Amino acid sequence: MVRFSLLLLSAVFAALGALTFFRSPDWSNWKLALFAGEFGHWLAVAALLLGIAAWCARAGHGAVAGVTVVVSVVAAGLLLKPTMHARRIGATLPGELVKAFGGVAPVRAAFAVGNYFSAAVKPVAVEMREFAPGLKLDFYRAVKGTAAPCVIVIHGGGWDSGDREQLPEFNHWLARLGYAVVAIDYRLAPKFIWPAQRDDTLAAMAYVKAHAAELGVDATRLVLFGRSAGGQIASAVAYGSEDPAIRGLVSFYAPHDMFFAYTYAREDDILKSPALMRQYLGGPPAAAKANYESASGHQRSRRGSPPTLMVHGTIDTLVWYRHSVRLDGKLTDAHVPHAYVALPWATHAFEYNLAGPSAQLATYALEHFLAVVTK
Repeated sequence: MVRFSLLLLSAVFAALGALTFFRSPDWSNWKLALFAGEFGHWLAVAALLLGIAAWCARAGHGAVAGVTVVVSVVAAGLLLKPTMHARRIGATLPGELVKAFGGVAPVRAAFAVGNYFSAAVKPVAVEMREFAPGLKLDFYRAVKGTAAPCVIVIHGGGWDSGDREQLPEFNHWLARLGYAVVAIDYRLAPKFIWPAQRDDTLAAMAYVKAHAAELGVDATRLVLFGRSAGGQIASAVAYGSEDPAIRGLVSFYAPHDMFFAYTYAREDDILKSPALMRQYLGGPPAAAKANYESASGHQRSRRGSPPTLMVHGTIDTLVWYRHSVRLDGKLTDAHVPHAYVALPWATHAFEYNLAGPSAQLATYALEHFLAVVTK
């Protein structure tokens, strides 16, 4: 019984490893793919140890043990795919970023296996403030000096959920890097439809500018950073507001063209995406065309738009990576400085593990980008 249990467990590891190659099916929990992609190196060790245990306990059941060993080795190989790909991408990423944005690459490796053992980021103090009636922000003060550039973080959540407290370790990392961070709430659908979310982001920016001195912020050096739904809001604001204080846009796994999103979404997909967009934008495109247009950063990008950094997993189940590919092409045509970092193993929320392969590459790219656009 134990031997067959080990065989079954090895098959589970192999199935997890497969999630670094293929988009997770709609009926599964996409967070399993996140687990496999960003913690797979540790799972690979566990799979190999399981194979060793099966071989050591093979007495009288060599065939079962042999199959278990083979499956465990295959599982480990699959689970190490992110590490192998990250090493390859990390070797060329510094040069690609310098080519895209200029500047000098950070004096550290874009990816290193040794960083899997990195300690957690030491937190900084967080101040909660109300920037508009009923809307709050969390302020992470930059640890290095005053008049710091400010990164405004816009959370994800499908426009009807989520809050400013998402992934706070990332904000602590930015603050320790020397950037003030403002993580904001915004009004949620379906009670509030677009452009309420744009207006809330602009209100947060106005608050930062009005209180720049007490916050220790240089209000002429702002960067909008959005994840998922927040990336849609960030790109629509950055490309649509023509505010010279916006020095750059950072988008992680975000949709940028709401017409494109609606056209290729399915009513029965994992998010019920068309219903989400209808409740967020006030109806289908035919009934709410103006909202779809103003919410689409892809439509509003043009020559002179802020420099842009996009990072997207190509097996993301929730937001199709083609959004970033298409925006990459349009920004190229418009001669906007930008970079698109594609992660072949990654899904949504890939920066959840700051020491993982995706977050190592994403933070390296972000560090370079911020240093250049806010100088």
